[in-house]
Amino acid sequence: MCDTPTETAAGWLGWGDLPDAPATIATGPWADLSHLLSPDMPRVSFFPPPRFEQIWQMPERPINVTEMQMVVHVGTHIDAPRHFFEDGPALDQIPLERLHGPGVVVAVDKAPGQLVTAADLEAGPPVEPGDIVALHTGWWRKAGSEAYDDHPSLSEDAARWLVERRVKLVAVDMPTPDLPVQRRPDGFNWPVHHILLGNGVLICEHLTGHGHLVDRRAEFVINALNIAGSDGAPARVLARPIAEV
Repeated sequence: MCDTPTETAAGWLGWGDLPDAPATIATGPWADLSHLLSPDMPRVSFFPPPRFEQIWQMPERPINVTEMQMVVHVGTHIDAPRHFFEDGPALDQIPLERLHGPGVVVAVDKAPGQLVTAADLEAGPPVEPGDIVALHTGWWRKAGSEAYDDHPSLSEDAARWLVERRVKLVAVDMPTPDLPVQRRPDGFNWPVHHILLGNGVLICEHLTGHGHLVDRRAEFVINALNIAGSDGAPARVLARPIAEV
């Protein structure tokens, strides 16, 4: 659930160095961790619903043609640093190595509005430099209900912990890693987005269906649409379990 900052910001700190990815072997099939693109996919309420219209249709026309119109921050999607930093890279400027690679799925059990802390992450499976870290709160099971919008969120110390571990992308099965809209105080400034994106850690939101990968190493591919100058993009996220060679 991304929404627009109240003021623009400069101060993007750049991409962190990434280590060479370890050699791995797949131990299971690919799974799709993305919500289906449809008018009903998860979105913040003040964004218009996506529209998919078949503007040419057989047999009246020789072919079928579908037109799509949507905000890039609905459904399973990725945030580029440009989303919160005017001097940060847009979607088409993200290096490919930032959108795929090994990582881990970390399970955290939280109630609505509770914070995922650095201690929660520390208690999970080891996080390696260069990892993609996917949080599993189970909130994806609530998608389509009012309960989905009152979700847990990351604390600022958890965001800093992830930056310190030099992860390259954080994926969440919630609308946003920041506080739910209804719990935001006056003057709220999206601190988790600023900490992560400002330090070159990408954010993927509305992940789904990754329960089978909890506490396991996995290989991720974030297939984001390469939209010129965009602050984000819809993504089809794939993952499979791996073991290091």
